[in-house]
Amino acid sequence: MPTSTLRTQLDRDGFVVLRSILGAEQVAQQRAAAERTRDLALSGSWPHVRTVGKQFPPWTWSPGVGIWGVQHLLNPSLPDSPTFAASYFGDEVLGVAKELLGPCSDDELVMELYNLLVRPSDGTDFELRWHRDDIPASASAQEEIRRLREPAWHAQWNLALCDGDESLIVVPGSHARPRTEQERAADPFEPNMPNQLVVKLDAGDVVFYNNNILHRGRYDGSRERLSLHGSVGHVAGGKLRARNVLQHGVGSALLWVDKCDFSHLNEKQRARAEGMRARLVKLGNESGDEYKYFAPQRGASSA
Repeated sequence: MPTSTLRTQLDRDGFVVLRSILGAEQVAQQRAAAERTRDLALSGSWPHVRTVGKQFPPWTWSPGVGIWGVQHLLNPSLPDSPTFAASYFGDEVLGVAKELLGPCSDDELVMELYNLLVRPSDGTDFELRWHRDDIPASASAQEEIRRLREPAWHAQWNLALCDGDESLIVVPGSHARPRTEQERAADPFEPNMPNQLVVKLDAGDVVFYNNNILHRGRYDGSRERLSLHGSVGHVAGGKLRARNVLQHGVGSALLWVDKCDFSHLNEKQRARAEGMRARLVKLGNESGDEYKYFAPQRGASSA
């Protein structure tokens, strides 16, 4: 698909799918790292997980509790963080993200979140409610309209590392309007929302989506899933992105950002990563006391 059409499609539908954005070798490397990371979390050696039965943070894991996600793939304490950093800061993903954000330059990108979504480890099926990431279900139609008029200032994606990923369900176009009366009255786990679409991905495919599209996740305990779930921001987003990225105490878990070592990246990726990291630290420190989780970062003043 010509990149000139990507922003148009995102604006119209609220999501865009690209096939085989990673080659077979890259997929194999990322999948192997994802499998090791999942297993590390299941052994109790990585506490930053999403637990079955709970949609939103904070999550608390204990032996025997199933997980559906692993958090903080860029944390330098995670053995495979260099592999994940290569996919997060690489041209394959960020080239598309920059097209969707403007276009914009590397100097306008902000490092945000990178997590791993997995099949429920206890073998059960698990479903998320219909939701918008940055607008609560309690919002009135007028409040939804006001919030949806705010610029998105983000690119968010799911990148599949296994074939047959059908976990993400969206209502196309719902990112640009308030919920209908039928959507408001629907069961939070309604299996057949009007006009819903199941996004189908194979290994190496990616879906970028506006995080305020009406969507939900459906996790099949019998089907393997390893999907890289990430987001990047635009520096112009300011507090609008802080509200979303640093909410629920997530920012307090990101004190490690100043310790990230990007020396394994190539020169272009390393410069991009250092700048994006510095702008995340700056965002946290300038977004008010409720978001001020970051220690001053080396070189942040030059960002």
